[in-house]
Amino acid sequence: MHPKGLEIVTVALDTGGADAARQFVEAATPEHPSLVDAAHLVDELFGVVNVPNGVWINEDGVIVRPVEPAFPPRSPVMERFRNLDVDTLPEPLREVMVEVKKIKSDPDTYVAALRDWVENGAASRYALTPSEVIERSTPRPPAVAEAAAAFELAQRLHRSGHADDAVRWFKRAHALQPDNWTYKREAWNLVSPGNQGVNDVYEGNWVADVKAIGAENYYPPLDM
Repeated sequence: MHPKGLEIVTVALDTGGADAARQFVEAATPEHPSLVDAAHLVDELFGVVNVPNGVWINEDGVIVRPVEPAFPPRSPVMERFRNLDVDTLPEPLREVMVEVKKIKSDPDTYVAALRDWVENGAASRYALTPSEVIERSTPRPPAVAEAAAAFELAQRLHRSGHADDAVRWFKRAHALQPDNWTYKREAWNLVSPGNQGVNDVYEGNWVADVKAIGAENYYPPLDM
């Protein structure tokens, strides 16, 4: 859809910066701008609390759809997950994959809406008015703003070599905004690289927290 005016920009959220994301970006051989957000500013500015999420911005720089789940029509990773025989996997990977298989997504609906917007622009029924965008945007009460500040402080402490001091502020961010999965995953991955599993630093982990809300509720349903 690029010849029709669509520019896709992907943003990896990773405190580790470009080096942490580079192998995945290079393996994907993207033909679009691929950025790395080490400070999680996308979270703070657009209300991202999970990935993959998407925001539609028109040619005038105006948001026409705020943050929402944005799955591609074909994801090799998710296809491999769906085809796995979880009973052949070792624990705790088996437990993780059982929950992953329960996660709901609707890529066909999302991509069809995106194509409609590219074809019809502002006339697309999926392009929202400014007031509709504001109404749908994630609210930002004081606790969420404080969570962003706590998370930023935690990242700065960690990057400057004060990992133990950072834990207190990661925990504070989690407590203030418990539905922000990007905050949780970042902290979990720092102490349990690659699997976000059980650890002796944080009370939660990916499997336990997903089970607590139900994997089917991991992403909100698309509101098209």
